[in-house]
Amino acid sequence: MSSSVFNHPFLSGLLGDEELEAHFSAQSDIAAMLRFESALAHGLADAGIVSEENASSAITKIKDFAPDMDALKNATARDGVVIPELVRQLKAACGDDSSAIHFGATSQDVIDTSLILRLRSCIEILEARLKSIDTIFQKLITEHGEKPLMGRTRMQAALPVTIADRVNNWRIPLQHHLTRLNEIKPRLLLGQFGGAVGTLNKFDDNKASIIRSSLASELAIDFEKPNWHTKRDNLVEFSNWLSMVSGSIGKIGKDIVLMNQNELGELQLSGAGGSSAMPHKQNPVKAETLVTLAAFNAAQISAMHHTLVHEQERSGSAWTLEWMALPQMVITTGNSLSTLEDLLNSIVTLGK
Repeated sequence: MSSSVFNHPFLSGLLGDEELEAHFSAQSDIAAMLRFESALAHGLADAGIVSEENASSAITKIKDFAPDMDALKNATARDGVVIPELVRQLKAACGDDSSAIHFGATSQDVIDTSLILRLRSCIEILEARLKSIDTIFQKLITEHGEKPLMGRTRMQAALPVTIADRVNNWRIPLQHHLTRLNEIKPRLLLGQFGGAVGTLNKFDDNKASIIRSSLASELAIDFEKPNWHTKRDNLVEFSNWLSMVSGSIGKIGKDIVLMNQNELGELQLSGAGGSSAMPHKQNPVKAETLVTLAAFNAAQISAMHHTLVHEQERSGSAWTLEWMALPQMVITTGNSLSTLEDLLNSIVTLGK
């Protein structure tokens, strides 16, 4: 039994997202951290700080490295972050080549870059789902757009509209979110390399620039100068975007719940949910779930805004809160998108 609904043995069938969940697994996180350490070893060689031979040998050993997960767990309880123990194990595995490991970096450089590398993959998934949903909306408009529908304001009959009017009210906000995502990406998809207090105190400006360029080339991601150790607005902006997407989808779910009421009969679904006590019922479970997911993400926004309050040059508490809230928001939004796609594809009749 799990304390999280997202990977719960059966609730995950309703609320989880295995494709996105995989990017927040310990294995995925460590793999991305090791990619950073390999890229840093390469950069240290480019800057002449370690030899090419040492860097090449260290990179080979990193590829074969398998951490002691129990030791990582115990050390994280003590240190608050996984990196000190991970680096200790990695240096031990690299032996004489350990000088090419983690030199000049800090825990936050590794953890934040790992997050961004994994968020980049998540964004590709979310973007593809948004585009797929837009195609379905176009199909619904083509097939049903001219059909009449009673427009309702404050849930009371108002004036006639068409199916196209209703569907475009669903579609256009999601198109706007795609545009917003493209605007956000350059601010969000930035690696982290600032060293102990963000000043890269181990390097002069020239060597720091060489290492940043090498990291960017190896990881195919920009490394902004200065660092963003305590400037978390990029991640909060992304979390706002996630909540807007799930919120816009929640509006669609609410509309479909209402249109599916027996008394209105404006929309019929296939594969609706059953009842243990009333076998005649066809419950719009997927549409209801979209409303729930929208409310959940809206609640997490408060937590993410608290993560903006980093004291001085690094915070332990604000940073840890970010780890708790952001992955859940990504998975919630991903589930919203995949559930919406399934729901739209289950529409049997639209309009009267």
